[in-house]
Amino acid sequence: MSVLIDNQPEPDIVIERMVPPRDPRARRKRALRKGISYGILFLFAAFYVGPLLVLIFASFKSLPEFFRNPTGLPESFSLGNFTEAWQLANFPGYLMNSLIYTGVATTLFVIMSVFVAFPIARGYVRGAGALLTLYVVALFLPPALIPQFQLILNLGLYNTRQGYILLFLINPIGLIILVNYIKSIPRELDESAAIDGCGYVRFVWSILIPLIKPAIATVTVIHAIGIWNELILATVYLTNDELYPITRGLIVFEGVYGSDWPKLAAAVLMLMMPMLVLFMFLQRFIISGLTSGAVKG
Repeated sequence: MSVLIDNQPEPDIVIERMVPPRDPRARRKRALRKGISYGILFLFAAFYVGPLLVLIFASFKSLPEFFRNPTGLPESFSLGNFTEAWQLANFPGYLMNSLIYTGVATTLFVIMSVFVAFPIARGYVRGAGALLTLYVVALFLPPALIPQFQLILNLGLYNTRQGYILLFLINPIGLIILVNYIKSIPRELDESAAIDGCGYVRFVWSILIPLIKPAIATVTVIHAIGIWNELILATVYLTNDELYPITRGLIVFEGVYGSDWPKLAAAVLMLMMPMLVLFMFLQRFIISGLTSGAVKG
């Protein structure tokens, strides 16, 4: 009889924890800190977004309306400034040049950087650490404009599309991001591919590149924006207006129509739209590419 009693399940014991009442003063302090944080973020947002909104509003105004109220809302939203700026500034030709320079240079740079970054990240070449250190040091060196200019001039590439594109085939920060991201890829993939007879080019192209899409997207955006916004090199190496990128063409347009601020604002907005669209398409990869490239070493 005692055995039956011992085998009976014990009743569940519910222990109620005493939750201390919340302090109203602590809640007010937290709410105050949160309000201050949101206020600071709002001020920073207004500091950065405010000039952009003024630029957008100005692009929809007529010139007399702009002089009456430069920073206010437009009375009517008209696309006339965009149409006139597109025609007067020769934007189709300048835009096509910038698309060619940015697309070709970025594509070549990303492909070459992946094939260079992989052996450095894996240590398959001698002095891989020293090579990576040289790229890091190059981040802090000023651009060698005079030797670069002499080299392009002696090669007969001055004032040519090919010479201008060659100027953008090196970017230390892009290779550093790729190297650090590739280090997060398991080395066992290399060994498995080698056992299966997969060659170096096929492995990088078919296996590695799909795995490092976030890093590639990050490098693509950084490099493309740098080329798209470049003005100094376009001024130094291109003298033929048929070869001008859109930034150099905007300077020409500003020199002729600099007093017409609404048209100039519309031209600036059209200049920034392609890179904004590129960023919107690749933004979901950028954060992961930057963070992984920052912590892996």
